[in-house]
Amino acid sequence: MTMISHIDGNEGVATTTHPLPHRGAHVAVQTTLEGKRGADILHDPLLNKGTSFTETERDALGLRGLLPPKVTTQAQQVDKILNNIRRKPTDLDKYTYLVSLQERNAALFYRVVIDNLSEMMPIIYTPTVGQACQKYALIFRRPQGLFISSQDRGRIKELLANWPHADVRMIVVTDGERILGLGDLGSCGMGIPVGKLSLYTACAGLPPEQCLPVMLDVGTNNQALRDDPLYIGLAQERLRGPAYDELVEEFVTAVHETFPRACIQFEDFGNTNAFRMLRKYRDRVCTFNDDIQGTAGVTVAGLYSSLRLTGGKLADKKFLFLGAGEAGVGICDLIVQALMAEGVSEADARAKCWLVDSHGLVTKHRTDLAEHKLPYAHDHAPVPDLLAAVEALKPTALIGVSGTPQAFTEDVVKAMGRLNARPVIFALSNPTSKAECTAEQAYTWTEGRAIFASGSPFAPFTLAGKTHVSGQGNNSYIFPGVGLGVIAAESTRVTDEMFFVAAKTLASLVTEEDLASGSVYPDLHRIREVSAKIAVEVAEVIYARKLTSMPRPTDIAAHVLAQMYEPAYQAYV
Repeated sequence: MTMISHIDGNEGVATTTHPLPHRGAHVAVQTTLEGKRGADILHDPLLNKGTSFTETERDALGLRGLLPPKVTTQAQQVDKILNNIRRKPTDLDKYTYLVSLQERNAALFYRVVIDNLSEMMPIIYTPTVGQACQKYALIFRRPQGLFISSQDRGRIKELLANWPHADVRMIVVTDGERILGLGDLGSCGMGIPVGKLSLYTACAGLPPEQCLPVMLDVGTNNQALRDDPLYIGLAQERLRGPAYDELVEEFVTAVHETFPRACIQFEDFGNTNAFRMLRKYRDRVCTFNDDIQGTAGVTVAGLYSSLRLTGGKLADKKFLFLGAGEAGVGICDLIVQALMAEGVSEADARAKCWLVDSHGLVTKHRTDLAEHKLPYAHDHAPVPDLLAAVEALKPTALIGVSGTPQAFTEDVVKAMGRLNARPVIFALSNPTSKAECTAEQAYTWTEGRAIFASGSPFAPFTLAGKTHVSGQGNNSYIFPGVGLGVIAAESTRVTDEMFFVAAKTLASLVTEEDLASGSVYPDLHRIREVSAKIAVEVAEVIYARKLTSMPRPTDIAAHVLAQMYEPAYQAYV
């Protein structure tokens, strides 16, 4: 169903409404032609419909002769795209093909992704995006965001003004220092902001023109990249110290002035800068760090869901982390908030969370600890490795956020299985090649008793006649919905409470069928429903805490749904 409400020949503005699938709501989507005709329309991915332009549109918009004569529907185009994708020999080939589609026809790209999310998400994001970042210099064709380098000091606001869309609401920015579990990829890390924002649109319906990927190129300490003549970034050592801070400060200030309603998501920064930047800006502007807060939200949701299989309360459990960086500490912080909500004191809540880093168990006696680890440095004798920590602490949940592949060895997993009837084992490091163990290993080494989740997807695994469909503890269950709520309610800040309610909401949407199959997360095909419900709960927090000047809508759910982009073609004439 498509209804043309008006078209102004002078302004070239067409407004159409499209029903959201599986919902009774309608979404008004407005596209401005801005006087464009002919090839200019075909070269604008937000306007282009390819061979789906009607005969009338081809005459009115100067497209006659620029397209083959046959008019096709969007559904026919989708079938063609799927056929082409499925014939590609590698996932990287599929990624490159999809990026090319996104660059020329946004509506068709998002139609393909949304309708085939389980198949497409591992291609446009983890794990394939990691490989794409490693090869980014080779596959780079057309910029999809802004590259701001340390050479642009003093004119960042001018660079932001070069972006063609004025109403930016969500910015994902990285400096490329810690791309997934792959390390310093410099400007090649731009694939992460591009991929994250694709998920904002696909999973939560943020209009693509409101999304801006940004690479802050401050150099790279990856010598192989600096020596590569094809590298697309600054071939110099990373900027550090006051000069780095001044560049970030100029960027944040320029964003606030140029796009005053935008939220800034910091992504894949190194540990030291990530924690500092979050502390510095979280009470000044609308910002969050997905590696710290988004990872925490999806993990805590998985822990809540696992309680329905293990029994007991969160306060009865003990959590051991392999990895003491952004993700590990962020998850610990949110667990503490969740436990305090159950009446546990802060000190007792922290005592439930233990960290293992590359030097062993994090304890008070160590003198080599970074500041962010100190809140979880407990009194305990030195413990040299993960297996010894499992035996000494007897945790109920083992969570991997280390980026160290195969760190959950058979001895470690079997020890968890001996200590727990239903051991919780989350191998969350991305991409798949960095996972602490595979689903097959976790189930095999625990005789099928493990409650397993991973950051990147694993195929279903059958053991002793039972098929286990493990959950994907991916941040895409959390950050799109949080971002949608923040934008829909025009929040001035993003708070930890929002990630806590997001975790609770996500856990509440896990069905008995999900749990029976082995997953502590909802099926991915429900992701837009999940994001919408998280957005509603986040908006409730925003209005309750007076973090917006926007009047509270009578029906928040309807208001949220009305913001969600639906990639159906518009009729221009």
